[in-house]
Amino acid sequence: MLSHKPQEVARLLSHMGIFDKMAEQGHEQVLFCYDRVSRLRSIIAIHDTSLGPALGGTRMWPYKNEEEALDDVLRLSRGMTYKAGAAGCNFGGGKCVIWGDPGKDKSELLFRALGLFVESLDGRFITGTDVGTVADDFVWARACTPHLVALPEEHGGSGDSSITTAFGVWHGLRACAEEVFGSVSLKGLRVAVQGVGKVGYRLCGYLQEEGAEIIAADVSRENLDRARREYRLEVVSPEEIVGVECDIFSPNALGGVINDETLPRLRTKVVAGAANNQLAEERHGDELHRRGILYAPDYVINAGGLIQVTEEFPTFSRDRAMRRAMAIYDSLKRIFAIARRDGIPTYRAADVLVEERLKAASGWRLYLRRRGGTAAGLQRS
Repeated sequence: MLSHKPQEVARLLSHMGIFDKMAEQGHEQVLFCYDRVSRLRSIIAIHDTSLGPALGGTRMWPYKNEEEALDDVLRLSRGMTYKAGAAGCNFGGGKCVIWGDPGKDKSELLFRALGLFVESLDGRFITGTDVGTVADDFVWARACTPHLVALPEEHGGSGDSSITTAFGVWHGLRACAEEVFGSVSLKGLRVAVQGVGKVGYRLCGYLQEEGAEIIAADVSRENLDRARREYRLEVVSPEEIVGVECDIFSPNALGGVINDETLPRLRTKVVAGAANNQLAEERHGDELHRRGILYAPDYVINAGGLIQVTEEFPTFSRDRAMRRAMAIYDSLKRIFAIARRDGIPTYRAADVLVEERLKAASGWRLYLRRRGGTAAGLQRS
């Protein structure tokens, strides 16, 4: 099963060689990129292209060494295969990391060099922003490759992904409500929203529209003040929000919120929100299952941003992206059904859903190869 936690992956891979690491996690290709002039040091990892070309952002980070950078790009690219697969996208998983300090090492030459390496893969890998990079960085790379997503709107990109992400989370909450309370309606339900930044703020709008009772917390006073001006909500401290009695606890801030300290404090029937890596460790997903708390796997319910950038082909349509994000409801319903069928926690059921899809797609990929085509070629046509 897929491990979502960096510490777990690092422990498994710490004594392996590069090819052993690729074999262990099922990677197809790893490209090491160095440019003497710009001093670019980058690694591109392509995990799986059964469903289409690999898609994943470019992260810029001051890694301690090459091994740390390699382990990060392998872990992240594998995670993208599962995220794209669960979202029903016709893309595989990939990732790029740049070894450098995003505060001082960025330059036009560096991103142009990166663009040339991306272009050398002839559409097998498509990238955009991630931690340490912003949309404007890739305007430089665009001079060297068209295989980019999430550019600024004025350069043909799709713009603010929090709109689609919040919309998808809202429909995910409706799937959870139906599973636990017997109705898709959120009216009258108490929803504790941890984090009212971009996504959490927009989510509060959908919750108010449905008549839910909103309890909110954020470390940013500015975020809270904005939310209070727009919505009817009760505010509690960031320390209190996890223990609030509610029907749905919705993490929309930092990851690792479900851990040894917070789990016993939960007074909710559902955990569902936009934050990444909500489970500090996989065993915490097992414990949620044991306690009868429904968990919406984070990489499924928060896939709206990914869905948005996949809808930039051939030209972006906000309506099309929103319709696709609405289908997160259906993805979660399938995951809940698998969890019941197999008697497993929902985070494991999400992996099963993706693995079944990849297995079915592998036969199609073999057929294409025998005919001299590729999934990437189909995606570009």
